[in-house]
Amino acid sequence: MSVLAIPRRAVLADFVPGSIAKDVALVIGGAVFTGLAAQIAFPVPGSPVPITGQTFAALLVGASFGWQRGATSMLLYLIAGVAGVPWFQGGASGAPASLGYVVGFVFAGALVGTLAGRGGDRTPLRTVGTMALGSLTIYAFGVPWLMAAANLSLSKALQAGVFPFLLGDALKVALAAGLLPATWALVRRIR
Repeated sequence: MSVLAIPRRAVLADFVPGSIAKDVALVIGGAVFTGLAAQIAFPVPGSPVPITGQTFAALLVGASFGWQRGATSMLLYLIAGVAGVPWFQGGASGAPASLGYVVGFVFAGALVGTLAGRGGDRTPLRTVGTMALGSLTIYAFGVPWLMAAANLSLSKALQAGVFPFLLGDALKVALAAGLLPATWALVRRIR
């Protein structure tokens, strides 16, 4: 099939057969995947925010599922974690100092899903831009929450909640920039 056979406004999840049951399974699966990725956690000295795999998972879910399923999946992850499901980093639940980042996942899932639906995940360069905007969205919610929860100034919050994560974010973006376009190439081949 030619590249033109793939709809421009499609996301990867659109090629999974099914309907409402598929969407429900994807939403739940995305939340569980993010919860599992959160267990890959490394403490950052001087910061209540660890380095985890959940940010990568949240962005990947948003890009792969589209804005509605991606945001809904992250909203489920947030609500269930606050309600007591122990799937935040280190098996935590409730409202840790890093909860603002999880709130940001919902909005990042919507933004990244929207951009992916417009082709923002089909080439490495577009994927880098899409994931970078998603990461900025997460920080936009995480940093103010961290400031309030840990009683930090903006400068201290940036030192504790942004700067130590930039290298890891760059690696996650690079991984997504390889993974998502490669998956699209596979979809084109099998269609």
